[in-house]
Amino acid sequence: MTDHHIARDGARDLHAFIAGLPKAELHVHHVGSASPRIVSALAARHPDSKVPTDPEALADYFTFTDFAHFIQVYLSVVDLIRTPEDVRLLTFEVARDMARQQVRYAELTITPWSSTRRGIDERAFMDAIEDARKAAEAELGVVLRWCFDIPGEAGLEAAEETVRLATDDRLRPEGLVSFGLGGPEIGVPRPQFKPYFDRAIAAGLRSVPHAGETTGPETVWDALNDLRAERIGHGTSSARDPKLLAHLAEHRIALEVCPTSNIATRAVRTLDEHPLREFVEAGVPVTINSDDPPMFGTDLNNEYAVAARLLALDEQGLAALARNAVEASFLDADGKSRLTAEIDTYASAWLTP
Repeated sequence: MTDHHIARDGARDLHAFIAGLPKAELHVHHVGSASPRIVSALAARHPDSKVPTDPEALADYFTFTDFAHFIQVYLSVVDLIRTPEDVRLLTFEVARDMARQQVRYAELTITPWSSTRRGIDERAFMDAIEDARKAAEAELGVVLRWCFDIPGEAGLEAAEETVRLATDDRLRPEGLVSFGLGGPEIGVPRPQFKPYFDRAIAAGLRSVPHAGETTGPETVWDALNDLRAERIGHGTSSARDPKLLAHLAEHRIALEVCPTSNIATRAVRTLDEHPLREFVEAGVPVTINSDDPPMFGTDLNNEYAVAARLLALDEQGLAALARNAVEASFLDADGKSRLTAEIDTYASAWLTP
C-alpha cells in the first residue's frame, strides 16, 4: 500500500497532495523568480550592486514597506542580469525550481527591455532564453513559454521597444505566446498602451496585462476594453464591481490570482480579506500563481495551500484549480489534454482506497 492510500491527516496531507500535483503556472516573473542562491551568486559577480550576497540577508532585503518599495528592490535585482550568460543561468534555474514543484508548464513573464537597455545584445538575449527553454524541456520536463511585458513605469519608449522585439520575425523567439504590461499601476493608465497591444495582437500574441492590483476596477475595464485582455494579471479590485465580476464570468476571462504577493505588496491587507472566494462565488475563472516567489517568501505549492485554506478545498478542489490553470493557458490543445489527463490520473490514484 502506498502512502497515497493510508489514512490522511488533514492539512498535512493536503500539503503532500499539493507537492505531487502536476501544475501549470500562468503568472510568474522571470527575474522575480530568482532564488536567493542565484541572486547571491549574481550579486557576488557584480559587487557594485546594493543587493546583499548573503542569502540570509536577502530575507530582510525582500521585506517590502509598500508596492513602490517592492518595485525599487525588484529593479535592483534586475540590474544583476547583465550578460547573456546571466540570462541563460537564471532562466534554466527558474525552471529547475519549477520542476521540484511538479510544474509541467509555465508562461514566464519576461521584460526584455530591462536587459536590452542595459546593453545585452537583443539577439543574444533571445538565444539565451530559447537555449534555456529547450534545455528545461529536455532535461527537466518543464515546458516554458514566454510573455513579453512592458514595464509600465518606463513609459511609451519601453512599450515601443517591447513590441518591436515581440513582433520582429528576425528576433521573435519560438516560445513567445503573449504580451503583457507590468510595473506600477498608479499614474500609469492602461489606455496609452493600446497601440502597442494592437500591434502585438495583430502579430498573433495573446493579451495578458496586469490590472486592478493596486488600483480600482476601472483599470481592469481599461485592460479589457483598450488592451483586449484575455486574462487579467491579479485583478484584485474586481471584487468591488459586481458588473465587472459578471462580465469576467460570462466571458470566461480568468484572473491570475497571487495571494501572498498581494499581501507582500500591501495590495490586500490580510489573507483573510483576500477576494479569492468572492471571485469563485461569482463564477469567475481563477488560476493560482506565485508572481515573484522568492521575493515574497513563497512558491506555487504554498500558494495552492493558501488557496485551499481560503476556499476550504479538499484534494478534488485542488485538482480542479490545477485544471483551471491548464484550461486558461495558451498551451496547444494536445498539451492541454495531456496535462489535464495527468492531473486526473494523479488525483484518482491519490483518492483511490
